[in-house]
Amino acid sequence: MTTPSTPVPPVPRRILGLDPGLQTTGYGVLEVTDRGPRVVDAGVIRSAEGRDTSDMARRVKALYDGLCEVLDEWKPSGMAVEQLYAHYEHPRTAILMAHARGVYFLAGAQRNIPVTSYAATKVKKLVTGSGRASKEQMQYAVARELNLAGPPEPHDVADALGIALCHYFATGSGIMGGARGATFTGVNMQALLGNDPDEDLEPSSEASLIEDEPQ
Repeated sequence: MTTPSTPVPPVPRRILGLDPGLQTTGYGVLEVTDRGPRVVDAGVIRSAEGRDTSDMARRVKALYDGLCEVLDEWKPSGMAVEQLYAHYEHPRTAILMAHARGVYFLAGAQRNIPVTSYAATKVKKLVTGSGRASKEQMQYAVARELNLAGPPEPHDVADALGIALCHYFATGSGIMGGARGATFTGVNMQALLGNDPDEDLEPSSEASLIEDEPQ
């Protein structure tokens, strides 16, 4: 006599948003439900104590190890990170940020998790309605969209949750259905996402969610 097996519940769809930083990386994990996205985890990953930049290998390894812990715990179906940008006044910023983003892409690829990049102004526009929104405006908009008791702290976490929200809307969950369906139906996806940002090697003048140059 065959005993019927217990049905295995489906794995929840989760989105991991990352606000890149060589010193501190904000992260936010959203779980997609019938009532919209909800926060299941959020925090920061620190590359090293203090601000010693002499050992880059140790710093990026700390970021990699921290991110792997988050990925293995929550098993997201997608990752969203801020697009790499360069400003003519701070070329070193892009170089340092590329170190951090490299480990994010590696960790995602090792687990077959697709990674999508979004320009900072696109994230702000979609979440707040303004591509020039301040960090405080991002915090309050994220709190409103996710029904949080208050604005998330620190800014790195709010930005990471904003990036995850942007991915949620852009991949159809929020644009083609749910509460935002009426607002974003017919959105120009090319205008939202642009070309593949990681194939664009030209410097961008768009403002980053991270305004301070990494140390």
